[in-house]
Amino acid sequence: MKTKFILALPVLCLFLLSATPFPLNTSVSYFTSQDLKIVGVYDGNEGYGYNFITTRKDDGSEFTMTFQKIEEAVLKEFDLDAELFLNQKFEVTYTVKTVVTKDENGFEDEVEVYTITHLKTL
Repeated sequence: MKTKFILALPVLCLFLLSATPFPLNTSVSYFTSQDLKIVGVYDGNEGYGYNFITTRKDDGSEFTMTFQKIEEAVLKEFDLDAELFLNQKFEVTYTVKTVVTKDENGFEDEVEVYTITHLKTL
């Protein structure tokens, strides 16, 4: 009987430890404290974000900047989901939030989330 107890105890402990809920993903967020601005032409919403075509200051080349989020008040004023504002020039004020997630193995992944906080038509 004592031998069965000695053999069963480690198995029971292993079972209890594996059944304990550990979070698979934990998130830590870091915010930028200042608003950033660009001037760009609205190129539409692709489901993953709102696209604006803008120009690099250093070499003058064009690129698309995608904003994953938009504040609700801005979206009420400028319905970017409609085609009304396509190809219109805006001054875009935005913030960048870096979200760091850890997986079950402890590896970190950083994702930058761009959020539109204000729009001004030009």
